[in-house]
Amino acid sequence: MLLGLVLVSYFMIVLDNSIIFTGLPQIEATMGLTATGLAWVQNAYTLVFGGLLLLGARAGDLLGRRRVFIAGLAVFGLASFLIGTAQNETWIIAARALQGIGATIVAPSSLSLITALFPAGPERTRAVAAYGTTAGLGASLGLLVGGALASWVSWRAGFFINVPIAIRMIAGAARYLPAFGTQRGRFDLPGAITSTLGTGALVYGIINAADHGWTDPPTIITLVIGVVVLAIFVLNEWRAEQPIMPLRQFASRERSGAAIARLLFAGTMIAFFFFTTQFFQGVYHWTPLQAGLGFLPMTLIQFASSLLVSRLTRQFGSAPLVATGLALVLAGMIWIAQITANTSFLAGAVGPLVLIGLGQGIAFGPLTAAGIVGARAEDAGAASGLVNTAHQLGSTLGVAILTSVAATATSLESRIAHAYPGGAAMVGVALVAALALVLPAEIAHRRQAI
Repeated sequence: MLLGLVLVSYFMIVLDNSIIFTGLPQIEATMGLTATGLAWVQNAYTLVFGGLLLLGARAGDLLGRRRVFIAGLAVFGLASFLIGTAQNETWIIAARALQGIGATIVAPSSLSLITALFPAGPERTRAVAAYGTTAGLGASLGLLVGGALASWVSWRAGFFINVPIAIRMIAGAARYLPAFGTQRGRFDLPGAITSTLGTGALVYGIINAADHGWTDPPTIITLVIGVVVLAIFVLNEWRAEQPIMPLRQFASRERSGAAIARLLFAGTMIAFFFFTTQFFQGVYHWTPLQAGLGFLPMTLIQFASSLLVSRLTRQFGSAPLVATGLALVLAGMIWIAQITANTSFLAGAVGPLVLIGLGQGIAFGPLTAAGIVGARAEDAGAASGLVNTAHQLGSTLGVAILTSVAATATSLESRIAHAYPGGAAMVGVALVAALALVLPAEIAHRRQAI
């Protein structure tokens, strides 16, 4: 029951991050949005989500995980209702930003609850594997669900369905989640402010680069501000007695490598969804529902392979699975980069989708486990915050970089032809990080245990 509460709540967050992709054309048409306004329907959510993640993660440690988890669900459910009833550009963008606040509370709270509820060992391994599966499946199914609802009902239905789910999860959390104790001490206000402003500026600069290029003055200024403020944040965390992000988290090569790999992996996958959805609808001229169904080979194989992760982790460990999964995704990205308008779906897309789905199913859970391995109980929120921050920043970075890479192309097909090799390069670097940092660290832990 407890694991179900956590996973369904997290699934709702992840689902909503991709469900909007197949509904964007309808949103643009029904609300008369400008191109910039349409971009900010997605970017407002991403900006707030990425900017506040560390703050949301630490809040659970200091204010109580159950209390914060319930508050995050309430905000997310309310924001989903406001999006579904939106009547103009300002309304929907503001509601998406509010939804980002709810997501930034629920996402890290979900992982920290798993860490707190399940002791280290087989139970936690299974729970973390389920969490990783939820992350991958939520992103894939979001495209299918969004396409179906946009075709059969309305794009608004994709947000209205969150309301009853949030209400049910709030009731379940209030009834079943134990009342965790809170940590005593002061809230790291300077750390909260600098992490939020620095990450927010960095995310804004990345988003702006996708729209206006990396040489645009606002892009350069906000990126520089982000880097400077984050440097101040690191200095503050080094000196603070009770930091919002204890720097000892990075003393572990395994956790640091997992964060790097997750950032690049998430960036590759969200950009893959972004561009492949456009390819299916813009090049193959499919409906939103057909585009969502196009991802079904990937979704099914991902679900099937994820069921084996717990057993494989006990037999081989997390790091070999992370490396194997990333290698499969890399092969799939290289393969699908060859697709053109004249290539049939069966010949050009099914094989790569199967490889990518298999790689995701194998890698997501172990990558999550590597991101929190060895974290102290009092750092559960901070460790989960690092995992989710890497994921969200990676998602933003991937779309921004690959959109910029493809910006010089003159047609949709050629833009996608530029984007896929860029995605392959990103997941290739993620594989290098896993082999250079995560795998050696896990081997060293095993030798010490022997």
